[in-house]
Amino acid sequence: MSSQTASLLVEETNQVNEQSNDIVEVTGIEKVYPGGTVALQGVDLAFPRGKMTTLLGPSGCGKTTLLKIIAGLLDATAGEVRINGKVVSGPGPERAFVFQDFALLPWATVVKNVAFGLEMQGVEKTLREKKAREYIIKVGLAGFEDNYPHELSGGMRQRVGLARALAVNADVLLMDEPFSAVDEQTRRLFQEELLRLLGMENKTVIFVTHSIEEAVYVSDQIVLLSPRPGRINRIVVPGIDRVGKTSDEIRRETGFLDTVEDIWDTLKKYLDDERMI
Repeated sequence: MSSQTASLLVEETNQVNEQSNDIVEVTGIEKVYPGGTVALQGVDLAFPRGKMTTLLGPSGCGKTTLLKIIAGLLDATAGEVRINGKVVSGPGPERAFVFQDFALLPWATVVKNVAFGLEMQGVEKTLREKKAREYIIKVGLAGFEDNYPHELSGGMRQRVGLARALAVNADVLLMDEPFSAVDEQTRRLFQEELLRLLGMENKTVIFVTHSIEEAVYVSDQIVLLSPRPGRINRIVVPGIDRVGKTSDEIRRETGFLDTVEDIWDTLKKYLDDERMI
């Protein structure tokens, strides 16, 4: 590993930010599914306010399980999750979930889909549709307000899902492999658009992906989970400086490439261990 990488990588086994700056705190989380499968065990983790944290690890390590527990969509067997210091007991308005499969209402137009969360909050129709149209423009879907999901491409449907999550003005966005269903070119475009939107909205994001390159590119910190039962292996802070650089320039930098390789070396050990079993 180069000295440049050493200066960019900051690794810890515990929290990497002061507690006062952590919007989400996960303590002692364990998840055992019916039948005895232990998905997560002893997970202690903090998510800094206004930053993007990516959960990364081998298939079956509990990334999505942890995300759904934080969202309040799944109960933990043990442990607790706190948002802004308050214990999570179910879904709440301070969190919004962007699903891998879009989860759009097929009978509703784009504007009605984007406004759906606001409708559930009791926002008056004129106001919620006005706000929905604002976010439709922000995600680049102006002109498609009255289209239905089946009339949109996969990438466009994912933009609708993102606009819906942003429109409710939640503090925390939970994103489960949001770009997995699109091609590589669209995926990279979405990464840029996501970073742009987050720069404007100042949200905390918890992001699940299987792509090491994507995790290094978009994240403020990356949480590496071990194979099932999922535990925290380590936390990597890429420390990418984006000022005055194109996305291609960043991806060609030695520090970026070495960070990708460093994470791959960790995950590869897990794969090698599985082959030996």
